[in-house]
Amino acid sequence: MSKTTNKFSPEIRARATRMVLDHRQDYPSRWAAVVSISEKIGCSPPTLHEWVKRAEVDSGQRAGVPTEMADKLKALERENRELRQANEILRKASAYFAQAELDRPFRK
Repeated sequence: MSKTTNKFSPEIRARATRMVLDHRQDYPSRWAAVVSISEKIGCSPPTLHEWVKRAEVDSGQRAGVPTEMADKLKALERENRELRQANEILRKASAYFAQAELDRPFRK
């Protein structure tokens, strides 16, 4: 679970990102566009800049792992970790019951 709360809805993020990408030519630099638009929506410029970079990665305009693939990888890593824990529990239980069987008196 994320330690931060999402103050802005996905619609606001998408709109702000689109504004930066659409109006980039109206400003002397991309950072100037980010600063101007971030003031209008009420977020910090670095936050909006990260949203724009993430949108570019997701659309294939920038190198990186798309959000969908990153989420899938995270889910697979979590599942792998849970399966390893379950295997460890089963291994310990098996050893415990095997030892208990050895400690039991032999019946004829």
